[in-house]
Amino acid sequence: MSLEELSSPGFDDDFQTNDTGDHVHIRIQQRNGRKCLTTVQGIPEKADLKKILKVFKKEFCCNGNLADVGEEGEESSGGSVLQLQGDQRNNVKTFLLKAKIVREDQITIHGY
Repeated sequence: MSLEELSSPGFDDDFQTNDTGDHVHIRIQQRNGRKCLTTVQGIPEKADLKKILKVFKKEFCCNGNLADVGEEGEESSGGSVLQLQGDQRNNVKTFLLKAKIVREDQITIHGY
């Protein structure tokens, strides 16, 4: 799995012309000690999150998880969030721009 496979039929200029105003939020959460977790939320629904996660894990040499976020007692009403081990904020931003999944003005990086 590589960037070329993600750039095939599902990932074309539709994402570049997506003017819905949706933002991709890249956050960092401190765990214990020096450990941290990077979360990515808001990737367009057309994208295959499982494939993207697989590429992230291979490219960034880290582990990751696809978590469904929802209210208590509800199932996955809030969408999906990618979780990656370590501080991968800049790597994720670079990858999303390189793969043309979102535009630069659609990405918001949170954290220190």
